[in-house]
Amino acid sequence: MYKITSRQKDNAEKLGVTIKPSTNKNKKIDVFKNGIKIASIGATGYKDYSIYLKEKGSMYADERRRLYRIRHQNDRTKIGTAGYYADKILW
Repeated sequence: MYKITSRQKDNAEKLGVTIKPSTNKNKKIDVFKNGIKIASIGATGYKDYSIYLKEKGSMYADERRRLYRIRHQNDRTKIGTAGYYADKILW
């Protein structure tokens, strides 16, 4: 099971949502708004900013974040989508 970091909890709070470890074995986090599940984010086979930060430091993590944002430009900017929440919470 994926361990949610305090940074991710803070990011979710800023968006007005709550997060819990995902019930979907292929995802890291479930996102809830007003108690209703609205998205499952973060594929379990991939790393995210928090993992890179812990394993390789801030310079490497920042570069991975930059590349992630380029790669996901189309879906990360649509408010309310899983891509949006993944960008704002995981990255």
